[in-house]
Amino acid sequence: MADAPDLTNLVDLAGARLGGSVVAVNDEFFAFAERMLLPEPPVVRPGVFTERGSWTDGWETRRRRVLPGADWAVVRLGVPGIVHAVTVDTSHFTGNSPEAVEIQGATAGGYPSPEELLDDSVQWVTLVPRTPVAADAVNVLPVEGNGRIRITHLRLTIYPDGGVARLRAHGEVVPDPRLLDRVTSDLAAAYLGGVVVAASDMHYGDRHNLNAGGEARVMGEGWETRRRRTPGYDWAVIRLATAGRVVRAEVDTRHFRGNAPRAVALWAANAPDLTHSDDISTITDWRPMLPPTRTQPNTRHLFDLEVPVEATHVRVDAIPDGGLARLRLLGAPTEHGREALAVRWLDALSIGAAKEELLACCGSEDWADAVAARRPFGTLEEMLAVAEQEWWKLPETAWLEAFTAHPRIGERPILSGTPTTSSRATLAGLDAPRREQAAMESASAGVRAAMAEGNEAYEERFGYIFLIRAAGRSAEEILALLRERLGNDPDRELRVAAGQQAEITAMRLHRLIAGS
Repeated sequence: MADAPDLTNLVDLAGARLGGSVVAVNDEFFAFAERMLLPEPPVVRPGVFTERGSWTDGWETRRRRVLPGADWAVVRLGVPGIVHAVTVDTSHFTGNSPEAVEIQGATAGGYPSPEELLDDSVQWVTLVPRTPVAADAVNVLPVEGNGRIRITHLRLTIYPDGGVARLRAHGEVVPDPRLLDRVTSDLAAAYLGGVVVAASDMHYGDRHNLNAGGEARVMGEGWETRRRRTPGYDWAVIRLATAGRVVRAEVDTRHFRGNAPRAVALWAANAPDLTHSDDISTITDWRPMLPPTRTQPNTRHLFDLEVPVEATHVRVDAIPDGGLARLRLLGAPTEHGREALAVRWLDALSIGAAKEELLACCGSEDWADAVAARRPFGTLEEMLAVAEQEWWKLPETAWLEAFTAHPRIGERPILSGTPTTSSRATLAGLDAPRREQAAMESASAGVRAAMAEGNEAYEERFGYIFLIRAAGRSAEEILALLRERLGNDPDRELRVAAGQQAEITAMRLHRLIAGS
């Protein structure tokens, strides 16, 4: 299609290689929908039949006898992200392709069942409105700007029936930043958002294989250049998932026996302005990360860096040419990198998903709605400023609603539902009071008893629970402040409690974006 977007450095978020899967389908009489997500191009086998009819490489439904109507399939993306374009490939479907398709996306926390995904409460956002598609063709359908939100699931509807050989959701990976906390991660990995943005040559093997998930099964699943007949070397550049501190490099030449590089070298660059750009032409300051180092054929090499290296981009030199199966760059985000990744993630969430994360920080529905509506923030500072502005605009009823989301000081919240259906935001919201009230865990029995008695007195006087920013305060200090605030008049105390809620909210938002 003439107006199709550039797919060069976009990831197939729905691909089976990244873990994409069809979780629900209304009909797959002739061919299973799961085949739509296979990485290899569709093929045709003339004269091959199954008990259901002609063998089909793709998803195919039975002929619809009642019109109007449509068939559909729900896909769980291998990795969450922002979809920029969807390919609906109808290759080899000539007299049995759909007339039109519609594509929607949704954000679902945790690990929902098919029944939960099909519930009316799930909010589906239109990515591609109902659009005619050509038979036996690769139809690339751009996603409009208002559909470019972070999604976890995709729904393909075909009108009225027919077959689709392959379905691709081309986009940017937007990981939950909490996945990278407290662990060492492969910052180059495609499933976390790393992208091989450029390479000098990829005659035999695509550069995007370098940071693909899993192990390369054969030589063709790696990056390989043609034979160099002039002086020099070949290279590829990876934009890391976020600005990070790399501590180990893994250079894998497995399956490359007579065509592995003689040596490799690694170079690092810090270009935070290019963390969402494919342009590397302005990067001139490449710093040594791993000097030219001899490599062996068909070998997994592990190189521990003497000094951790901070980078947003890494260049690998294949000296003088040859192939690499994988390149892994193990490390952790920098403080700035983690913050930038988290703000981008929050800005990209759907309204419903953003509201759920915000409610884990402050229990006022009105506040969460107002703050979610003012995205994108761009920076942590802007988000904190917006959060405070919207808090002090609220009526007293909204403040009281937020207060009720807190357990009493010294008490633990109770999880309702099951861990399998609870979202990460819900679990984080339940865990926050326990962390914030850590001082009460080790308080003496006398202090705990006095605290319980003070809580009752406070609620009887003011009609809501005693609220205080407990983090950073000792149990004795909290008890003393409770006794002091019992002397406030109701109007003054409500403002004091609202101020404490604002402090708690800011602290939780900061933790959400900057990490623990």
